[in-house]
Amino acid sequence: MRTCPALFVALLLAFPPVILSGVDLKDSGQPFAPGEALTYDVTWSVFKAGQVTATLIKAGEVAPDAYKVTTMARSAGVVSLLFNVNNEFQSIFNPQTLCSQRITKKVNEGGRHKDTLIVFDYVRHLGLLDERDLTQQGAPAKHAENEIPACVEDVVTAFYYLRRQQFEVGHEIDLPVNDGSKTQQVAVEVQALEKVQTPLSTFDAYRVEPKVFNNNLFKRKGRMLIWFSADQRRLPLRIKAMISAGSITGTLRLVSNSTSAGSSAR
Repeated sequence: MRTCPALFVALLLAFPPVILSGVDLKDSGQPFAPGEALTYDVTWSVFKAGQVTATLIKAGEVAPDAYKVTTMARSAGVVSLLFNVNNEFQSIFNPQTLCSQRITKKVNEGGRHKDTLIVFDYVRHLGLLDERDLTQQGAPAKHAENEIPACVEDVVTAFYYLRRQQFEVGHEIDLPVNDGSKTQQVAVEVQALEKVQTPLSTFDAYRVEPKVFNNNLFKRKGRMLIWFSADQRRLPLRIKAMISAGSITGTLRLVSNSTSAGSSAR
């Protein structure tokens, strides 16, 4: 079974509030800040499937004014026996414009082992892909160049872009996403305001559906639903992908903050 590379990443991505020590989101006016870490428990149907974490820091010397988010996905339990997943994605983006600058992906899914770098050159309006299949020793790296608009998101920063949006039921958000080939204009429908129960608390949440499947961002058939908290933080509380292999759900279990993680060690 070949999964779409972003699937486990997405699973990553007002009522008693979650406390983020050291970050005053009310004063900053932003839904997220460096040091935020989100932890998700992932299930496949009724089985425990693994864990996804997303940690946001300042990019440091690599790009002093940028943010870097590291997303790690690890399978667990019976799922690891059937299909082992050990992925790590790192995205760097501009916190003012929310445009992605680059993403690196280390993908280890079953028999697939790939290292990918996508750099977004906004001066030349090009997305530059360099990808190496680690299962084919000595094979040359794949290189591709594709036109991009003035601002694009990658498969990780798209979640942070959506957290900055004002949701209104019945409205649609247009999201330009590039995953190394042609940029796709992903329509994100704001469908409903619902109650969502998580290990943290029960929240009012907006249910949105990004149209990423069915020959859009991904070729395979399916649906993805995301529930964002209806407060200022716009926390992605639950992410559910419904595909032919079943339903995969990521539920937010922990929100933490470390002020020492505010800048990169590199």
